[in-house]
Amino acid sequence: MMDHQEVLELLPAYADQELGIVETLEIQRHLEGCADCQREYAAQRIVSARFKKGAAYFEAPAYLTQRIIDALPQDAASASFWHFNWGISWRHAGAALATMLALAWSVGLYLNLPSDQDKLTDEVVASHVRSLQVDHLSDVVSTDQHTVKPWFNGKLNFSPPVVDLASQGFPLIGGRLDYLGGRPVAALIYRHAQHPINLYIWPTTDRDVAPQLQNRQGYHMVRWTWDGMNYWTVSDLAGKDLEQFAGMVRSMVRQ
Repeated sequence: MMDHQEVLELLPAYADQELGIVETLEIQRHLEGCADCQREYAAQRIVSARFKKGAAYFEAPAYLTQRIIDALPQDAASASFWHFNWGISWRHAGAALATMLALAWSVGLYLNLPSDQDKLTDEVVASHVRSLQVDHLSDVVSTDQHTVKPWFNGKLNFSPPVVDLASQGFPLIGGRLDYLGGRPVAALIYRHAQHPINLYIWPTTDRDVAPQLQNRQGYHMVRWTWDGMNYWTVSDLAGKDLEQFAGMVRSMVRQ
């Protein structure tokens, strides 16, 4: 059984899917009960995704083709292992082999790239974690929706809906500007008991989508689309509590 320090040291390899099945299962079990490692894993996923996003692909250079050709048997007729009589020159075979190797490598990298949805999910979790680590939940601290909503004027090219849920046990505590998916977004901060909740809002041209609950690195998330706006909320709240919060926001916004 791995201890906490061993898991931390292996998280980069785990994020890049470079471990064996035994180590992978042990780390997964550890992550289920360790909030510190969950946050570190979230950060590792972001780093890994950014490196993969910037990966460049190159055609195999001519000298590599020549080195492969030079390493092949020069006299095909004298080597019984190579008696195939395919009617293709070794130069063509070497070039084809180099091309196949480069293609296989490129395809492998492509298949390991996260989807746009996965990358956005990782960004949302990383933003939530970062706001807690640097103690920067809010740029404007207020429980009054009529103070928080006007604060965004001139800072965004849209007006985010801000609802008051204090009487339902989810008081508003402020808002801030954030950046997700390559664009500025509004982040509204609520709290339930001692659990902070980030609610991210930004415009979209996508069709309406019903709320969807998911889990990433130990955090629960609910996302939905309504009337030209994307909504993503994330917290360490229990899934049912976060779904309740999302339902209240959705109901108030639709009124």
